[in-house]
Amino acid sequence: MRIAAIQMVSTDQLDVNLQQAGVLLDRAAAAGAKLALLPEHFAFIGRDEHAKLALAETAGQGPIQEFLTERARTLQLWLAAGTIPLRSDQADKVYSSCLLYAPDGARTARYDKIHLFDVTITETETYRESTAVSPGHELTVVQTPLACIGLSICYDLRFPELYRNMHDHGVQLLLVPAAFTAQTGRAHWELLLRARAVENLCYVLAANQGGQHATGRSTWGHSMAVDSWGTILAEADTGPDVVLAELDLTAQTQLRQRFPVLTHRRLGCAAP
Repeated sequence: MRIAAIQMVSTDQLDVNLQQAGVLLDRAAAAGAKLALLPEHFAFIGRDEHAKLALAETAGQGPIQEFLTERARTLQLWLAAGTIPLRSDQADKVYSSCLLYAPDGARTARYDKIHLFDVTITETETYRESTAVSPGHELTVVQTPLACIGLSICYDLRFPELYRNMHDHGVQLLLVPAAFTAQTGRAHWELLLRARAVENLCYVLAANQGGQHATGRSTWGHSMAVDSWGTILAEADTGPDVVLAELDLTAQTQLRQRFPVLTHRRLGCAAP
């Protein structure tokens, strides 16, 4: 079964971004993908955190969600939609939400980003995602005809306990839409993706933003698919691209039987 990670270089123009996403999704479907993952902020990257508030949509309504429904239905894809800003109960904040659509266009799952990116990378590069985003609180693992899928977003990648909890719910494929910065991506992107795959004997599909944005932000790219042994199956460089890989759940099941590391977990052992 073929899966695809869509890499973009999104702008602060919604129409331009949706057009770019549509072209890349067409490429993925034409190549035989049954599931495609868009990156974080695929529809909009603004100059500051509050810029996204102007595009906030109510769940189930709005042009971004209409686009996603139409693309999933027309292309007959399972479509995981990076992140979009959905209204929260706080007027000055949104949820950063990853939505999963079935090939009939129906939304089947929603995950609101739990871990918010409030960091200082350098003296001149600081992020405070929590100023405009409310954190989510619930794990999202969904059983589909393709696989048991776990949804996560970008900074979540640094919190292995989230993914271990997903494994306890039978997850087979971890999805990671992201907008990893160039600096943090260079240091940790591949390392973290492969670690999450190895720790949980899971496939990982990661779609990143990848290039220099008109807003001044620089993202790392290198979207990739990783198998359950930590092997990189396919990887992009920078710029808009489609990463294609084969998902082999039979091989994953056999690996988990031969190498049952997760059944060997020992919790709460007292120190000697």
